Amino acid sequence: MSSSFGTLLRITTFGESHGVGIGVIIDGCPAGLPITTEEIQVALDRRRPGQSDLTTPRKEADQVEILSGIFRDETTGTPISLLIRNKDQASHDYSHIEHAYRPSHADYTYDVKYGRRDYRGGGRSSARETAARVAAGVVAGKLLAQYGVRAQSYVSQVGAIAVPVGYEQLDLGLIDSNLVRCPHPETAERMAELIRQTRDRHDTVGGLVTGVVQGVPVGLGEPVFDKLHAELGKAMLSINAVKGFEYGSGFAGTLLFGSEHNDTFYTDENGAVRTRTNHSGGIQGGISNGQDIYFRVAFKPVATILQPQATINDQGEEISLAGRGRHDPCVLPRAVPIVDAMTNLVLADMLLRARANKA
Repeated sequence: MSSSFGTLLRITTFGESHGVGIGVIIDGCPAGLPITTEEIQVALDRRRPGQSDLTTPRKEADQVEILSGIFRDETTGTPISLLIRNKDQASHDYSHIEHAYRPSHADYTYDVKYGRRDYRGGGRSSARETAARVAAGVVAGKLLAQYGVRAQSYVSQVGAIAVPVGYEQLDLGLIDSNLVRCPHPETAERMAELIRQTRDRHDTVGGLVTGVVQGVPVGLGEPVFDKLHAELGKAMLSINAVKGFEYGSGFAGTLLFGSEHNDTFYTDENGAVRTRTNHSGGIQGGISNGQDIYFRVAFKPVATILQPQATINDQGEEISLAGRGRHDPCVLPRAVPIVDAMTNLVLADMLLRARANKA
């Protein structure tokens, strides 16, 4: 169903933005994987609201509770259930939209599809659901770590301000050294200033998150319909506010000739097969080739703006509507751990599936 993701490692998220809480059930995780509440909490703290002046002021501690599947800090092989209780809903902030359709939100489409909607923060359509994914992504990341695989992502563009170099020239250890989560300090300062200026104008701004996966073994991906890049694309496009996904050379690769774009093979000094370039982004024929996987995810400006906009209500009447409450002027800093989580979930699932491909 639409609230589940994955094949062998499968997650199902539940809960609404202003309900009792949100959570996730993780099925298919092998037994004996070391995991602690503290490790999950670190990732949730990177995504939680209210962490800086660049994000929504909603105050949620996002404290995770392990309900099942982990005993003495190890997975038991049974379904893992994680719960995050909502503490600071302030549902009254949304009373003015009970019968109104916010521009570029899911209000209208949910209302028509289901014949009802939870207008409190968007209910199930709220990005708050992604906290459950982040929690699950930690478990998947621990599985990947046992195979030497590490996924990282960072903010590479806010509005028109972009990091001027590729990930190979950056110290990814600096991702969390600033509020924007951009490992290029000079650019991060300019991004932060743009976000603050946008917030002060009661507006929002979008941008790009770049994902990088290193240590990937050859052979992950399931042709023909579950190609690795197709699954990554689906995972990223399922994140709220995402408008685009490209991997490797992406759309820029269309400007090259085949003689320029092809990644030629060679054998390195250790006898490993490598490619001299990586326009393929570590994926060929839908299968990982052992090179770094890299991609970019495009996030639109947050739809809720604290300015009057023309719209209609559920009676079809034209009205003027301005956002209220607490909202992010830019979703990108908090989106980084979400991209990490979805990357982990895709690769961990593919890794388990790859183990079944050979006798």
